Amino acid sequence: MKVLPFKIPKSKNIGLIYQEDKGPYFYDKLHQHDEIQICYVVRGEGAILVGDMVNEYRERDILVIGGNQPHVFKSDVSVVKESFMISLFFTKESFGDHFFELEDVKEIRPFFDVAKTSFKVISNKDLLVGYFDSLRDSDDFERFIYFMKIIKELLRSDIQRLSTFLYNKKYTDNEGKRMGKVMDYTLNNYEQKIDLEEVAEVANMTPNAFCRYFKQRTNKTYFTFLNEIRVERACKLLQNKEFLITEISEKSGFKNISNFNRKFKELKNVTPSEYRSNY
Repeated sequence: MKVLPFKIPKSKNIGLIYQEDKGPYFYDKLHQHDEIQICYVVRGEGAILVGDMVNEYRERDILVIGGNQPHVFKSDVSVVKESFMISLFFTKESFGDHFFELEDVKEIRPFFDVAKTSFKVISNKDLLVGYFDSLRDSDDFERFIYFMKIIKELLRSDIQRLSTFLYNKKYTDNEGKRMGKVMDYTLNNYEQKIDLEEVAEVANMTPNAFCRYFKQRTNKTYFTFLNEIRVERACKLLQNKEFLITEISEKSGFKNISNFNRKFKELKNVTPSEYRSNY
C-alpha cells in the first residue's frame, strides 16, 4: 500500500464532483487528493486514518477530509457486508479562482480553514443527512444548491478533529510507498508486539532514521501513534459488554493491564471502565 496521488474521476466540465461508493470496502489504499472530500456514511463502520490519527466511523457519520490529507478507510466487514458512502469533492478553485472571494459567499469562507486538518460532525446531523439524501435524486444545479447549504450547516455544527497535524505538501512516490507500508503494517499488526527494529525494517531505514522520518511527517513518535490505534480499538471493544477489560487490553495489543489503563486515560481522560459506563 502506498500514498497514491489519487485523481478524482470527473466525467464532465463541472466544479462539484458527486460520487457514490458501494461494496464490501471503501477505497482502502492510503491516498491523497487535491480536493476536499465531504462524505456521508450511509452504511458501514470501521476505522479511518487521516494524517496522524485513527478514528472510528459508523453509519450516519459525516466526515470532512482536507485537501492533500493522506487518509485510508478500513471497513469492518465482520459487522457490515455492504458499505455505502456518498461524497462531494471540490477545491477552493473549483468554481473559479475568485468565487469564494465574492461578498455573496463570505459567510462560508472560514470553512476552508476549518477543513484543513479534517473533522467529523457531532451535531446537526439530521439536517445534514437530509441534504445528502436529497443529493441522490438531484441534477447538477440542485446538487450545487445543496452543497452550499451543507457547507453553511457544517460551520454551525460541533465537530471532532480527525487529525492534529497538517502535512501541507504532496508525498513523493517514494515517500508515499514508505509511509503506506508503515501504516499498512501497523494497522494489520497492532495487536502484536511491534519492535522499533521491525517497523524500521518495513520502512527500509535504520531505527534512528525512521524515528526522525516519522516524527517529521506526523509530529509524533511512532509508538505514540501505535498506542492511539490500540486505544481506538479498545474503545470499540469496550462498547461490547461481552469482553472483560483484561481481554480487551490483550485484544488491543496491550499485554500489561496497568500500561493499558495508563495509556487509555492519557488519551481519553477517563479509565476504560469509566469509558464503558459513560458509553
